Amino acid sequence: MDKLTLISGTLFLVADIFAIVSLAMPDWIISDVGGDTRLGLMWTCLTLYNRPQVCFTPELQIEWLITLICIFVGCICITTTIILLVSSYWDRNVIPYARWVGFIALVLFCLAAVIFPMGFRVVEIGGQRYQLPNSHQVGLSYILFMLSLWITVMSELFAGKVCLPRF
Repeated sequence: MDKLTLISGTLFLVADIFAIVSLAMPDWIISDVGGDTRLGLMWTCLTLYNRPQVCFTPELQIEWLITLICIFVGCICITTTIILLVSSYWDRNVIPYARWVGFIALVLFCLAAVIFPMGFRVVEIGGQRYQLPNSHQVGLSYILFMLSLWITVMSELFAGKVCLPRF
């Protein structure tokens, strides 16, 4: 396995971990107005006026459901890419497949990044599409997801260098 394949695989692994952690945490949108509100794609947690925190699985609107599906399938694609890059140690012919599966993950993450802000219109937030009100802000989960997206872009660039013909 050459150096570029190793770098690409490592970056894909970091991106996958960040995306999975961002899904697991309920900190996509946060607010401290009237208590502590943490909205996520898989969990939502509320703390009202120093009462115990209540976490539950939210009923997602269509925009956030599509975002969740895109990120979940993107994580599966990144994991598949990592497996293909590791298997390229024995068979170099699988590298172009790894590159294409990684590209599909990149497209899915980009779709999720564009679709997610359309859901700011939910009752819990009270904003408009692509306009988060001043009382709410993006949280750590969203930042980790965006970081995962950028690391996936870098990973794909390294994977592209691996696929260049050698003269």
